[in-house]
Amino acid sequence: MFPAFLLFFSLPFASAVPATRDHVHNINHPLPATSWYLPRDHPANDLFKRAPGDGVNYAPVGSPTWSSGFPQSTPDPNKLPAEWVNALNAAVAAGKIPNVPQSTNTPGVNPVYPQGVNPNGPEVCSATYKCRHPEDIWDAPPNYFGTGFDDGPLPDTPKLLQFLQQNHETATHFMIGVNILAYPQQFSATFESGGDIAAHTWTHPYMTTLNNLEVLGQLGWTSALIKNSTGGRIPRFWRPPYGDSDNRVRAIAKEIFGLETILWNQDTRDWSLLTGGTTQATIHNSMQQWLSGPKTPGLIVLEHESSDQSVQAFMDAYPLIKSNGWNAMSVAQLAGNGTTYRNAKDSMSSVTPAGILVDDDIVPSGTPSSSSSSSSLVPSSAPPSRSTVMQTLGQSQTPTGSGNSLAATNTPTESAALCNTDTTWSRTLLLACLTVTVLSAWP
Repeated sequence: MFPAFLLFFSLPFASAVPATRDHVHNINHPLPATSWYLPRDHPANDLFKRAPGDGVNYAPVGSPTWSSGFPQSTPDPNKLPAEWVNALNAAVAAGKIPNVPQSTNTPGVNPVYPQGVNPNGPEVCSATYKCRHPEDIWDAPPNYFGTGFDDGPLPDTPKLLQFLQQNHETATHFMIGVNILAYPQQFSATFESGGDIAAHTWTHPYMTTLNNLEVLGQLGWTSALIKNSTGGRIPRFWRPPYGDSDNRVRAIAKEIFGLETILWNQDTRDWSLLTGGTTQATIHNSMQQWLSGPKTPGLIVLEHESSDQSVQAFMDAYPLIKSNGWNAMSVAQLAGNGTTYRNAKDSMSSVTPAGILVDDDIVPSGTPSSSSSSSSLVPSSAPPSRSTVMQTLGQSQTPTGSGNSLAATNTPTESAALCNTDTTWSRTLLLACLTVTVLSAWP
């Protein structure tokens, strides 16, 4: 069972369009699948149509309403939503956030832990020091090249998007919050092209050097802005800047915001092209070596959309990916077994409506408040319950005519009518609906 994820308040965008594609590859994965969706060709889809959005009217990306309320630079840890802080405090009290000491560093130098603390020990497990936590994603499946780019959106993002579209490829874009605010058109172009949006923090710090509240702000504001800019899609994955994470940071990401960590097993260092740290020829030679080598494990290569040169480096290497027989696929789709958001498969499929739990194991009772503000759903005076948290995550009222459960007082006919509303269903509710639909038709 997954922990409580506490999110976000509603600052708006346009509703999603219906799904037009389905690209899923089943792989063995150490993380449990938390979301359940019907295959597009499943006959039950004729009975239970998916809703087009999550029920919130989001402001247009790039508008003053859209950007208002978000930090313009490094988040102030004293100005975080009470719901996030309460959830963090509850997780700490429950022993779910390890008491790992903060690291220190100077720019460009790996963080250093206090004397006597082993970064590779099981208590810390620093990804900077290449400790592989079993729940982190470092490798793609055999024969697969997990495509992803850091640091967007930026002015050179459109060049990358055009190349991906021309080659019928989809990538994961690990985005920085302040860059989304600064380049809203590039963000929208990425999302509308079918790109998978993941979090890359708000201002790109070394995460292990931050205290718990600072980590909370970096992840929370980024996830909230992505949600409000994608018609309500809640990001499922994040990538720590510089690969800097440990058990404490990892736990805050997962326990509070449901974020799973994606790292990499090869590094192009393309971010240093502008500073002379590497060259196009060096990157191309490295890619040629990796791509002509063994296909087990699969490749996740650290690449960036931060400059024309870094984008060009990928474009130059792309023919090697294909000629060496690799299957290129968005790294989030590989890591998520085809599901790239917590409440939607991808940018083209619909969002689970509020009040319909994404997890398999619980269908919460009751209807969330009609207010679009999370503060009205979760009391700031006490840690939120799992049911309340999951309703808050949906951030809208239950669609008109639908409910969260089939009440025992409903007749089969009434329940069948309830099941015919447009929505996305958890497994428990679907089975109940199938049952009452059969009963209602029984002579």
